[in-house]
Amino acid sequence: MSLFSSESAWLCLAATAVLGGMLLCKSRSPGQLRSQVVCLAALWGGAYLLSLSLLCSLFLLSVSCFLLYVRSSDQDLLPVDQKAVLVTGADSGFGHGLAKHLDKLGFTVFAGVLDKEGPGAEELRKNCSERLLVLQMDVTKPEQIKDAYSKVTEKIQDQGLWALVNNAGVFHLPIDAELIPMTIFRKCMAVNFFGTVEVTKVFLPLLRKSKGRLVNISSMGGSVPLQMFSAYISTKAAITMFSAVLRQELDKWGIKVVTIQPGGFRTNITGSQESWDKMEKEILDHFPKEIQEIYGQDYVHAQKLTLPVMQEKSSQDISPVLWDIQHAISARNPSAFYSPGRMAYLWICFAAYSPTSLLDYLIKRIFHPGQLPRALRTAR
Repeated sequence: MSLFSSESAWLCLAATAVLGGMLLCKSRSPGQLRSQVVCLAALWGGAYLLSLSLLCSLFLLSVSCFLLYVRSSDQDLLPVDQKAVLVTGADSGFGHGLAKHLDKLGFTVFAGVLDKEGPGAEELRKNCSERLLVLQMDVTKPEQIKDAYSKVTEKIQDQGLWALVNNAGVFHLPIDAELIPMTIFRKCMAVNFFGTVEVTKVFLPLLRKSKGRLVNISSMGGSVPLQMFSAYISTKAAITMFSAVLRQELDKWGIKVVTIQPGGFRTNITGSQESWDKMEKEILDHFPKEIQEIYGQDYVHAQKLTLPVMQEKSSQDISPVLWDIQHAISARNPSAFYSPGRMAYLWICFAAYSPTSLLDYLIKRIFHPGQLPRALRTAR
């Protein structure tokens, strides 16, 4: 008897195809789509490994598609209705693109920038509507955060702030943790993590009033231990856990907390040639003599040369990140996590479930720094 001779099998297959197609078409964001595809593929693979009959496998898959479709009915986007959104780090990169994107959609946007007179801020004022307000907001300076809070409160009156997007962040030269000066560790933590915490604490009363959204920009590296990025991804791991705790604590107030974990995208966070030279000099200036003999200055220089390569391999199109953040802000029932970017979601899943030895092996093979320290080169 053929596997597909059963009318029940054909019925389950048809139901699976229809529901699966409707589910994928209904997805409003790339991250949501990717997650659903991977979950359904894993379900099918699990059924196969359990040696379930074709009929049982198709029935299980069709029921799962139906449940996911029912759940996705809450994913419809809410109307803008002049909702107010604060975005930090809007000078460039994700924050700059998001401020423009949300302004076009009709949101009232508060764009927090590091330099109110800089080119990024000027471009926002020039190209966006009058609804967008540029705010001087260095997230490491409490007085600027409080001043921004006063300006936001003055403009929105009793409406409340619908969403806060904590995006401001800094990067560092990719190199071994042993060589990263403590000043860089502290700067990354001050901007990426403590800045996020302080801005969140100051603006929570406005989010509570609107029962709105808190969206924190983390990174794929917050869940995947990528070598050479210890100072940066440690802060992103802290943001991921901070967000997870707040998601539980703020639920009673009706505030939804979302974590965005992007993969590799080309933004200005990696800096320019001038900033790379400055980071290299800072590392070399902190080189103890013993460490200099072990690693060598040429090793640090070689690591600096990986930054242009990393930029070249990163995606120029940041729209998947913008769509996911828009979905997190606007969906009636957003996901807790979004992972835009090539392979980001798969890497996060792999890091969570694979044996540590296998994960370490693959990361060493794929993200190998290239040149070895001087002591290891001479020992060969």
